[in-house]
Amino acid sequence: MKIFPVKKRYFTLHDTQAETLERLKRRTEKSQSLTSNFTDKSFRGIIDRNTFKLISSKIGKGAFCVMKGTIETHTGYVTVEIHKAFRIPLSIMFLFPPVGITIAILIDMEKFHPILIIVGIVQMLIIWFIFTRVVFKFLSKQSLQRLRDVLDVEWTNRNQ
Repeated sequence: MKIFPVKKRYFTLHDTQAETLERLKRRTEKSQSLTSNFTDKSFRGIIDRNTFKLISSKIGKGAFCVMKGTIETHTGYVTVEIHKAFRIPLSIMFLFPPVGITIAILIDMEKFHPILIIVGIVQMLIIWFIFTRVVFKFLSKQSLQRLRDVLDVEWTNRNQ
C-alpha cells in the first residue's frame, strides 16, 4: 500500500512535438523551485528539451501536485505526484495518532483505554483518505485538465 498516490497518464499529440513544446513554453513561467507565485501563465516549472516538471500556477492548491512528463514525436506521458513540500507535513500528521497512543501508554498505563487504539487507527485512515487520496484526486484532475488544454492533447488508456 502506497501512502502517497501517483497518477500516470499517456496522451497523443494533435500537433507536432515542436508546436506542442512551444505552446507549453509560452504558458510556463520558468522556476527551479516549483513554488506558487502570482503569474499570468498556466504553469511554473522547468522544461528541458522534451521533458518537463511543472506545477499549476494557481496560488495555494496549484503547488500540491507536481507533473513530470515527456513529450515524444506523436505521444507522451505525464506522472502526477504530491509535491515534497506537502508530503512532509502529511507524513507528520499521519504519525500524530500512533505517537499520541504511545505517549498515553507510557504516561499512565492504568488510565489507558483500549478504545484509543481504534480511535487512533480511524484518525490515521481519515488523514490518509481525506488529506491524501481525495485531495490528490481532485487537484490532480484539475492540473491534468489544465495541462491537456495547454498542450492540446488527447488522453489515451494504453501505454504506447
